[in-house]
Amino acid sequence: MAPTKQTIRKYMYLRGEETSLLHRPGTVALREIHRYQKSTELLIQKLPFQRLVREMAQVFKTDLRFRGAATGALQEASEAYLVGLFEDTNLCAIHAKRVTIMPKDIQLARRIRGERA
Repeated sequence: MAPTKQTIRKYMYLRGEETSLLHRPGTVALREIHRYQKSTELLIQKLPFQRLVREMAQVFKTDLRFRGAATGALQEASEAYLVGLFEDTNLCAIHAKRVTIMPKDIQLARRIRGERA
């Protein structure tokens, strides 16, 4: 009888090994990709993003106040922009016959979009 994952896990636990070795490399990454593609939730935490927005706004004018809906709209727009940029970046990496994205892919995607000369 072949050992099940549960018995393998128990055996690995008794030996003090990591249980993350049960999955082949890339399996968990693909599962996370599918999970995030299905969901519509925001991926950047709200409070750190809000602090970043307030810090950047301090440069232009002090004593600015933000409504919750305003920071929410900024976060939605920022995440939508980043998702689109990473989609284009991934296409640039695939075009270069690579799987891993690199900073030069982001730079090329932004240049093609006309965002940076």
